[in-house]
Amino acid sequence: MKYRHAFHAGNFADVHKHVTLLALLAALKRKDKGFLYLDTHAGRGSYDLSGTAESAAGVGRLLGCEHRAAELAGYAAALGRWRAAVGARHLYPGSPLLAALELRAQDRGLFVEWQGPEAHALGAALAVLPGGPGAAKLRVERGDGLAVLRAALPPRERRALVLIDPPYEDASREFTAVAAAVADALRRFATGVFAVWYPIKEQRVAQAWQAEWTRAVAAPTLASELWLYPRDSRVALNGSGLLIVNPPWQIGERMRVWLPQLAACLAVGDSGGSEVRMLSQSPE
Repeated sequence: MKYRHAFHAGNFADVHKHVTLLALLAALKRKDKGFLYLDTHAGRGSYDLSGTAESAAGVGRLLGCEHRAAELAGYAAALGRWRAAVGARHLYPGSPLLAALELRAQDRGLFVEWQGPEAHALGAALAVLPGGPGAAKLRVERGDGLAVLRAALPPRERRALVLIDPPYEDASREFTAVAAAVADALRRFATGVFAVWYPIKEQRVAQAWQAEWTRAVAAPTLASELWLYPRDSRVALNGSGLLIVNPPWQIGERMRVWLPQLAACLAVGDSGGSEVRMLSQSPE
């Protein structure tokens, strides 16, 4: 596998994804009943940001902005808590570690990673977290995240948040596989919340993917996009997208507040922007 997230950790796409993740976790925690958090492409968990330009333009810039929206302030606070816990301000937590600190005693975390060394590193990173209430219910599994997703649903808790964030080395094939996996999961567990990240390199490709999604996935889906560069140019990464299936109450409304603030904070010129819209509604 050529992709290594360590080169991109803490960039603007990570910030978009992780602010959204924390907001989704907070929404599920409004109810006392526990839930499963499943991360299908978990990575190594902790990343060294020393001297990386992408992180300076992402999380570095975000931490230098005034955080008016509660979601942005909450993300900055979560990052600070994690760095204080591990005693290293140059490290950045990936989605498994951010989620692990948010899970309660009644919640469960399952983190899947295909690459052996990355899975081992993730296990080590989780092991040194403070012994919070949910620490005993965290598990790392090496394997194919989409295959594990099929085996894990429906969860015994009858509630779940699934984050799907593949590397998109073969972008069209992987997106099609993800759409099929979510469609299959919904047939067995219709009430699950799924968050699927995707890159925006060309807008026409992103639009084609969204059209494919609406044909494959028969569930309400919220589309959230953040871009720093024109969406029709061919640079490495113009923007970041998330498809949120069965979005919790008020997630879309709140995202329309904090996402433009995040876009303004991370802007590198006049070509950036953001959009939040319902891609599809509940089927009739």
